[in-house]
Amino acid sequence: MDDKKKLSLWERYLTKEIAIEFKACLYFFALLFFYCVYRVICGIYEAGILHMAEMIFSCYFIGYIQVYLFDNFDESDELKGRKLAGMIICTGIYALLSFVLGWFDGIWQVTAIFVLYWIITYFCVFLIYRSKRRIDDKKLNEELKLFQAGHHKKVQDKDE
Repeated sequence: MDDKKKLSLWERYLTKEIAIEFKACLYFFALLFFYCVYRVICGIYEAGILHMAEMIFSCYFIGYIQVYLFDNFDESDELKGRKLAGMIICTGIYALLSFVLGWFDGIWQVTAIFVLYWIITYFCVFLIYRSKRRIDDKKLNEELKLFQAGHHKKVQDKDE
């Protein structure tokens, strides 16, 4: 790759920060959804602002762990080894935080259901990213073929 085309340190850092921002929003929504469903089932129709603040900060904190310690496991090609360990560890951190911070009133059965929900959420996000990469690869290959065909035609026209 050309030196001019390599990403600078700033661009690599910015790319990771944008990924963390996106993850925090995505996972906060998933967490808030579970929390709100739990609250409605309990007959409570308000969500605690303190709990929501704890959740968003948790999502950012765990986003940093995902990106910097576990190589963005939800955006990987395969979930095995270190990436699978990252998924399990991050799920465990969410479960521990939910229990310690009382998001589900310290009810271990709800926390267990939350762990299952979170593993499914991570797996779905993994599948979505993988599908998106495959679609993007197809598009890029089609564009490359079109470019090569156009470039080949220009070379032929020049030769004639």
